[in-house]
Amino acid sequence: MFFTLPTIMTWSRIVAIPLIMAVFYLPLPIEARNVIAAAMFVFFAFTDWLDGFLARRLNQTSAFGAFLDPVADKFLVCASLLILVHLQRCDVFAALIIIGREIAISALREWMAKIGASGSVAVHMVGKLKTTVQMVAIPFLLYNGVLFGVDSRLWGTVLIWLAAVLTVWSMLHYLQKALPAIRQHG
Repeated sequence: MFFTLPTIMTWSRIVAIPLIMAVFYLPLPIEARNVIAAAMFVFFAFTDWLDGFLARRLNQTSAFGAFLDPVADKFLVCASLLILVHLQRCDVFAALIIIGREIAISALREWMAKIGASGSVAVHMVGKLKTTVQMVAIPFLLYNGVLFGVDSRLWGTVLIWLAAVLTVWSMLHYLQKALPAIRQHG
């Protein structure tokens, strides 16, 4: 199941990272680069939903796909946050909260799997909401202009801080769920 259509779509999110970065080095006006990068991010973020839908619909789910999907999402989000910090469109503290949580929860999930308690840190609705808010905030910050009469940078900033709050909330949720196993195997 290494090269099914859903898995290829997942791989595309990883391939998207240097492509989105490269947009900001093109000899185009900054407004054009912003539009291209935001549109690319939206397209590749949409593949997150689409690859899961197709995997289930085409009966092409796999352990490898289940592993790669969240990794691709985390790479895309973290790389985009670093681009935004570099462009001074995202506060480094918000990016650090989000990236730090991703590392901490990934490590927690790996440890919980090793002790046979991975079910206690299964994906929760707060984590899904956090991901959704991030996936909306980032293209607003990449666009960095007025869109349909709305200041996308203002909304992107509000949403990225909301994502940071949801990030902490979801991390606390996962840590609370893991606490009994931590106490038992600590």
